[in-house]
Amino acid sequence: MKSFAKTALTVLSLMLCAGAGFATDVKVPVKASAVESKETAKAKVTDAKAADTKAGVKAKIVDINTAAEAELKAIPGIGDAYATKIIAGRPYANKTQLKSRKIIPAVLYEQVKDQLIAKQPKK
Repeated sequence: MKSFAKTALTVLSLMLCAGAGFATDVKVPVKASAVESKETAKAKVTDAKAADTKAGVKAKIVDINTAAEAELKAIPGIGDAYATKIIAGRPYANKTQLKSRKIIPAVLYEQVKDQLIAKQPKK
């Protein structure tokens, strides 16, 4: 009898464990307004950062025909050597001449081209 009771308890325990293993998680629904609020807040922050970045880029456009060496060196990727080469190669008809004249490498040009301009003197 003891062995039957022991076997029955073992089988019952295994059945309970197996049943618990097949149970699924029930997700509690989140209020739609809370989700929308978080998404709206994230969108506003993202829009504000994008506007700041665009304004910062526009404010930091450097004229390669008139910029001082310090202004050129302030552009990430342009150090002492490239700033000196840019100044020595003046005047430029357009900013793409930095690449075509091999003043700076093409890879660097692609990184900084949005921060540069080559204004022409008024005649």
